[in-house]
Formats: sequence, structure tokens, C-alpha cells
Amino acid sequence: MFDLLVKGGTLPDGTRADIGINGDRIAAVGQLDAEARQVIEATGDLVSPPFVDPHFHMDATLSYGKPRVNASGTLLEGIALWGELRDIATVDEMVARAVDYCDWAVSMGLLAIRTHVDTSADHLRGVEAMLEVKSRVSDYLDLQLVAFPQDGLYRAKNGRENVVRALDMGCDLVGGIPHFERTMQEGADSVADVCRIAAERGIAIDIHCDETDDPNSRHVETYAREVLRHGLGARAAAGHLTSMHSMDNYYVSKLLPLMAESGMTVISNPLINITLQGRHDTFPKRRGLTRVKEMQAQGITVGWGQDCVLDPWYSLGTADMLDVAFMGLHVAQMTHPDEMARCFTMVTENNARIMGLEGYGLKVGDKANLVVLDAANTTEALRLRADRLFVVSKGRIVSQKPRDDARLSLPGRPASVRRRHIL
Repeated sequence: MFDLLVKGGTLPDGTRADIGINGDRIAAVGQLDAEARQVIEATGDLVSPPFVDPHFHMDATLSYGKPRVNASGTLLEGIALWGELRDIATVDEMVARAVDYCDWAVSMGLLAIRTHVDTSADHLRGVEAMLEVKSRVSDYLDLQLVAFPQDGLYRAKNGRENVVRALDMGCDLVGGIPHFERTMQEGADSVADVCRIAAERGIAIDIHCDETDDPNSRHVETYAREVLRHGLGARAAAGHLTSMHSMDNYYVSKLLPLMAESGMTVISNPLINITLQGRHDTFPKRRGLTRVKEMQAQGITVGWGQDCVLDPWYSLGTADMLDVAFMGLHVAQMTHPDEMARCFTMVTENNARIMGLEGYGLKVGDKANLVVLDAANTTEALRLRADRLFVVSKGRIVSQKPRDDARLSLPGRPASVRRRHIL
């Protein structure tokens, strides 16, 4: 007798299997002839581990238009607007917005999020708010908090001190933003500093790195060296890396092996990167996405991140990681079937690896977190941005949606039901 049985689903590798769940763990996978207290009939539907977002800004989410709209659409105006909002937003307001977003995320099968929390202001209300959110959603969503000096580790008054305070308050990771420091040298020094903090505390590190169109912004080189120096390996993640889009190919041919040697991971944020980058260009206009396929060819783990939803930097967003992967595969030109399958893996397994999630997957003993999608396979899930029919978190059904079939009544033909996906 299982607590929950998912019957007849199609796994991401194409095999058909039942999944038996007891408590908060997967107890059996295969052709299961057993009773269950609850049954999900997933015949032919794609059953996947949950979606994972390793790069988000939850303290700012759902605040679009406050204090006003980002008229230029640039990264720098977005940072300035957030700086104004940060000092007037209350803890209760940030908690309410973030919990609303988490609810939205769960309905999309997104059950693990890493969010950067701004530590630039001495009041640290954002940290207080996100720690409260983490506590509230812990029964159904895994939330990691990065102590992130949005205004610069050295550029902001008390920037470094506030990062340390935020870590002492309970943030999980240390962050940085070297390209926003006053000089290239201070940027490089900040990278070395936060890597040292991560090593001394035995924690992971996630840096906004080279989020610029300037090909001379090469802090990822310093980052890779410091990751090697401290043996941080996959505990170190680099977000954005948009300057790599504009770098000289010869330099990149040296840089990529260094990054691979370090063991660091990379998070590209396609929705945001192609929106914010190239704003100073006329034509040709750069799109700014980093070199995803080239990094993957070197064995570097690369994931897709959402980054922003309805905030000072981005006026859209759905909390749907399939939207993120769909845009990513277009901009990165990853349209071969193998590449499209890899894009699905980037918002599931790769992102889980980047976040260091334990018990992630669909094997016996893994945490009972999964999503049933109205699609026959991973490529079709991307093409359709398929509905999440059921979302299971820690062994419990936390979201379900009726199948959205089209009912046709066409002249000269019998009435019929048209399913969106092809079995």
C-alpha cells in the first residue's frame, strides 16, 4: 500500500513507469501492481522531477511600477529604482509579495529557488523578510538565500560588513557583483574577498559576474582562479556572464578551459539578458546571452535562471521555467533535438546540481517531489510550455489543473476532443 501512486507516466528518458510514494520519499519505480491511498493517472503524460530556479530576486518581485516604471529599460536604471524601493518597502510588504510569488511558482511545478537578497542598506529589512518567507514556505518549497551586495561589496557604504551580518542572520550563500565596483581592480579584489569568505565559512558562493556588454569585463577569470585556489569547485556559481557574448574568441578559448578546470557552474538568464543587454547599441544590436553551448562543450554545468518577474528590471514573467528554457533555446540556437532535451535538463537536473539539492530525482529514496505535465516528452513540454496537471511536493499533491483540451464542432465532421500533446 502506497500513500500516493503515479501510474503510467513517461519519464524524461522516454521510459514508462509507475512511481510509488510513501511519506516524503519515492518508495518504488517500475511496473507496480499495488494499492494506494491516492492515485494519479498519468498515462502517457510526462512525469519529471520539479523545476528549479537557481537565480532570482524575490525581495523585488511583483513590485513592477514602484516607485515608477524603468523608462530606459537598462540594468542601471533598474538598480537605481530598486535602491529607492528598497528604502521604502516594509518587511510585511516584501513578505506578502514573495509568498504570492512562491504560490505562483508552486503551481508551475517550481519547487526550489535560489534568491539573491540585497544587503546594501544597513537596515537589512530584505534579509529579515526573506528569512521569514523561507520559514513560511519550507514545508513545500526549498528556498536558498544569497547575501548579495547589490550596490557593490566595496562601493556601498558598509557593503562588506552588511554581507557578513546577513550571513550571521541566516543567509545560506555569499554573493558579489564585481563589475559594479568603482574600478576593475576593486572588482577583482571583491571576487577574491567573497571567495575567501565562502571558504572560511564552508558555504557556497554565487556571484553576479560580468553582467555588462563590455568585453573587457573579465572578472570571471579572477573568479575561476580563486575557485581553484580555495577548492570551491561546484559550490561556486557565476550568474549572467553577458560580457562573454562580446569577448574576443581567442581570449574565450583560453577562458573556457580555466572555468572548466575550476569546477565552477554557470547560470544564464535568457529573458533578462536579452532584454537588458545591448541597450546602448544601434545596429547590429547585441543580445548579450553568454556562450552556453561552448561552455557545455567544455563540460561546464550550465543552467537557465528566471532572474526577475514584474520588478524594476523586467516588466513580464510567469514563474514558469519552461518559458525560460523556451527563450533560451531560441537565443542560444539550441534547436537540435538533443539540444532541446538538454534545455529541459538545464531547468531541472542541472539547476538542482547548481543548487546542491539532495535527494533530487525520480529514483527510489529520492524526495517525493515531481510534476506531471500535459506533454508526451521533454521537447513537447518546451514547445507547448505544457500545463502542470499535478505538482507533488514532499509526497503531497500541492497543485492540480484540469486538462485543457479543445472541444471541436466543425462543419461536416463529428464533434471531437483535441488534446494539445501527441501520445
